[in-house]
Amino acid sequence: MTTNAQITTVAEHGETVFIPLNKLKKHPKNARKTPHSEASIEGKAASIAAKGMLQNLVVEPEANAEGEPTGFYLVSVGEGRRLAQLLRVKRKEIKKTEPIRCVIDTANDAAEISLDENVNRENLHPADEFERFRELSENRGWGAEEIAARFGKSAHVVKQRLRLGAVSPKLIQVYRDGGLTMDQLQAFAITDDHDRQEQVFENLSHNREPWIIRRDLTACNVAASDRRAVFVGAEVYTEAGGNIIRDLFTEDRGGFYEDAALLDRLALDKLERTAAEVQEAEGWKWASAYIDWPHAHGMRRTYPQPVELSEEQEAAYEAAQEELERLSAEWQDADADLPPEVDQRLAELEAEIERIDGLRYAYDPDEITRGGVFVVLNHDGEARIERGFIRAEDEAPEPEEAESADGGTIIDGVRVNADGEIIGEDGEYDEDGNHVSALDAEDEEAEEDGKPLSDSLIRDLTAHRTLALRLALGEQPDMALIAVIHALAAQTFYRGGGDAHALEIRPISASLGGHADGIEDTAAAKALADRHAGWAADMPRDVADLWGFIAGLDHASVMALFAHCAAQTVNALKLPWEQNKRHAHATADRLATAVALDMTAHWTPTVRAYFGRVTKAHILDAVREALGDEAAERIADKKKPEMAEAAEQLLAGTGWLPPILRTERPAWLAVDEQPEAPAMEDEPFAVAAE
Repeated sequence: MTTNAQITTVAEHGETVFIPLNKLKKHPKNARKTPHSEASIEGKAASIAAKGMLQNLVVEPEANAEGEPTGFYLVSVGEGRRLAQLLRVKRKEIKKTEPIRCVIDTANDAAEISLDENVNRENLHPADEFERFRELSENRGWGAEEIAARFGKSAHVVKQRLRLGAVSPKLIQVYRDGGLTMDQLQAFAITDDHDRQEQVFENLSHNREPWIIRRDLTACNVAASDRRAVFVGAEVYTEAGGNIIRDLFTEDRGGFYEDAALLDRLALDKLERTAAEVQEAEGWKWASAYIDWPHAHGMRRTYPQPVELSEEQEAAYEAAQEELERLSAEWQDADADLPPEVDQRLAELEAEIERIDGLRYAYDPDEITRGGVFVVLNHDGEARIERGFIRAEDEAPEPEEAESADGGTIIDGVRVNADGEIIGEDGEYDEDGNHVSALDAEDEEAEEDGKPLSDSLIRDLTAHRTLALRLALGEQPDMALIAVIHALAAQTFYRGGGDAHALEIRPISASLGGHADGIEDTAAAKALADRHAGWAADMPRDVADLWGFIAGLDHASVMALFAHCAAQTVNALKLPWEQNKRHAHATADRLATAVALDMTAHWTPTVRAYFGRVTKAHILDAVREALGDEAAERIADKKKPEMAEAAEQLLAGTGWLPPILRTERPAWLAVDEQPEAPAMEDEPFAVAAE
């Protein structure tokens, strides 16, 4: 082997020599004209640093125009390795005079051997690469970071290859044989369960889209975006022994929680702890925790009622208000940010005012001792607390009843028969066979003494009164409105309210929670619940006082209460088993038009709400309708998940709605807007009505 000192005079064909790096140049006849990529040079530099030069460079002595050696050598084979060493010089890992092992070649044409070296080389099959990476990890205990450093790859790339190498050997072989694409193999790598991988592979139909493979492999898992996962948290879940599987080849958004049962248990445990805390702090008789809202609980609900604040509380409230107003006025013209102490004091005052305001409404202590609380998991991953529910067995007892000697029932000291009629003390019957009650008197003397009338006569007279009331009420719309509102409100807000009104009107409100997941947690649902709770808080405690309450309202409040009670009965659901409600659905459409319903204010087309639940054709139709053919064509080649996400982004803010949610523009609105019709075509309501 020739030394550094010898190579200036000795350069024979086939000889191995060590040449200083700064004496090596790229051969002008090198077949590779496209520059090496930065990643390629990085990888070679890392490999050389870890393992040294595994292959010699092939070089040719450089000569000047007269044919005399210049002392430099031209690299015919191994230019990438030369560049890698130069990169190491730049990083100060080696000196520029680092000796490089080279083989002298003066017999072959440099262009030919350069081309031959690149053409007659077959890259390692990716499957072999994946398996070799896995073997390095398993046999030598190297982690992704160490392997990455030794091969010049990023740690993420190495993790991907390790994950691919861990796929079932059966599927790896299918991939080698061309039965699976790289995208499909990556989809299988979402889990390391070989049995599950092979099961899904065997069950695949002709449609082998990667998203279908991922969907089938994670069918029993829970996405990290799920409310249960958000509520519990990854740290608590993993500490409890749960495993999170990650997709290294797509945007997995936190991965998938493998043990759904464990996640449910952890979520319920946390909800139960919250329920226990609320019960202990507030004194409720019971508190129950559920992941999903128990729709069919059948319990009556109570609401907080106004209470008088103490003198001390009112004084504290007024003092906080005065100080807040003073500080706000003092600093309202300040150009710079408020001083920290002022900002903190303002926050304290606002919190104090809010706290005292919260004391203006409270649940009846008796209702607290008999009632309870539901703690459920909200759609956003937060605990939702609903108070004031009374179980049937905890309702206040009814008046005691006892059976009299003549077979009647005694209620609060009064004897009544099976029909609820008051029974006379003597238990006698009149000539028509009617029982004589304490309100009856058959002899003239009794009638002269002011004794009550017979039951039959009472029925006769009240029938005439009912007829007259019907006639009179039909002539007084304002009073009819009060009567209808009283009937609706009595049944909407009071236990036993169905017997507290004179109109045979029954409000029925269909529960929507069982038809649309998470609907009870939407902004619209919260607004409706808040409106209901507001009215409930203003209602008198006794239903007997309800008429006076309603009659004492101003006209605007009367109409608002009427609208709220009527709104509670709306049912526009379309259920597959209800085929006979065609006319009801048509009426619901007319109602939507009459109130100028704009669903863009309450519903947005998202992957979860729409695009993930319809076909690709429906997605493209939606994009095409809202944005035109060009926009639809841009996403037409995407896979279903990517197409759905793209559609969500594209249609955000456009006001597009599926046909079933669109409202026909009311005639009055069309007339009012006729002069501006061209300008209105792009507004949300117009889009929804097309």
